[in-house]
Amino acid sequence: MPLTLTATGESGSLPVYLARESVLEESGADAAACAWARANGFTGRDGAVLTIPGHDGALAGAFFGLGGGDPSPFSFARLARNLPKGQWHFASTPKNRHLVALALRLGGYAFTRYGSKPTTDIAFAAPEGTDRAEVDRLAEGVFLARDLINTPTNDMGPDALEETARALAKSHDAAISVTSGDDLLAQNFPLIHAVGRASAEAPRLIDLCWGAESAPKVTLVGKGVCFDTGGLDIKPANNMLLMKKDMGGAANVLGLASMIMAAKLPVRLRVLIPAVENAISANAFRPSDILKSRKGLTVEIGHTDAEGRLVLADAMTLADEESPELLIDMATLTGAARVALGPDLPPFYTRDEGLAEALAGAADENVDPLWRMPLWQPYAERLSSKVADINNVNKDGFAGSITAALFLERFVEKAQAWAHFDIYGWNPNDKAACPVGGEAQGIRAIEAVLRKRYGR
Repeated sequence: MPLTLTATGESGSLPVYLARESVLEESGADAAACAWARANGFTGRDGAVLTIPGHDGALAGAFFGLGGGDPSPFSFARLARNLPKGQWHFASTPKNRHLVALALRLGGYAFTRYGSKPTTDIAFAAPEGTDRAEVDRLAEGVFLARDLINTPTNDMGPDALEETARALAKSHDAAISVTSGDDLLAQNFPLIHAVGRASAEAPRLIDLCWGAESAPKVTLVGKGVCFDTGGLDIKPANNMLLMKKDMGGAANVLGLASMIMAAKLPVRLRVLIPAVENAISANAFRPSDILKSRKGLTVEIGHTDAEGRLVLADAMTLADEESPELLIDMATLTGAARVALGPDLPPFYTRDEGLAEALAGAADENVDPLWRMPLWQPYAERLSSKVADINNVNKDGFAGSITAALFLERFVEKAQAWAHFDIYGWNPNDKAACPVGGEAQGIRAIEAVLRKRYGR
């Protein structure tokens, strides 16, 4: 593990001095260290790291820049990437110590499955009063999501995604069942079957249940399209380069589920993942096909690259049938969401004002950005079809993320509250707390809402 949090600084642990810009003396470092910093151009700017030599030339500590004010706690993640191997502690307690500790853990992440260079091992004393078990629980959930998204489809197809869900279920003593192949038709999941039937790996619906049956029902649904060619409406080659991440919704709900189960929240958790590959073969579903959904609604296929909402529709119908108290779906659903808000700010949709307020507050408090978008009903008619109950796309391409959410809303009736998250699942630029690659988005904020609502 690149960075571990310890309870206290071990013998020989080195100090990290927190330095505000241009006032290095307030950091607690001695005059010689401050002179060294100035000689090396260190001013205390936000996120800057500078190691300090001792009188004998050995490493004696490090400075970390706070800038002119209070930096984002996630800027502290740079310490995980820039400190040399060894044992470290803060010379003074930083603000937002819980998030600072989490930032250190997240900043130490590296995806090394395929021979990436190993990162430096660092042991860092958690700031005083930090709940290390909680920080580790959240970090491991994020790492699970990142690892799943970063793994290419040759090692993370529907079979492997099922294996991951089974391993997670086993580790938390959860029940799991899987409906696959033609059994999907027998059990009335026709849309999942249609989207995934052209792949060499059978489509399937993964169904994980955990917690007391009498507890409040919380259901998570994640889009598990392990690779998306676009189907017969094939994507251009450059648009396929990141399609290993099209199961990012599934990866995120599995990461969230691991957080919930590790915290032993008193809920009846259900996780539903339609796991498919949208491939091309003689039996691939076609543009203009009319498919019947589990709910009974007929869907005209306006575009085979709008497959995620199809597999979600059957899974969400199943989830809705038991009237959960809260239904959440997560999906790498539309490019339109990225056009509207970019890769770092996922939109979410809900009609529940209390839930929307709670999510927005948790997003801010936990530095896990989310932005509410409207379920604008006048746009629903854009999904109309002359030959079926609904089309899977709107014809003019406007409001793509909103119309996708409105499509999914047609399959939710009984859930007491529902929220849809149109995530990107990928970090395109290197950040302090996450390298380029797969990313967990929104799940820490959702977990905070669930913990506040259902925690002991």
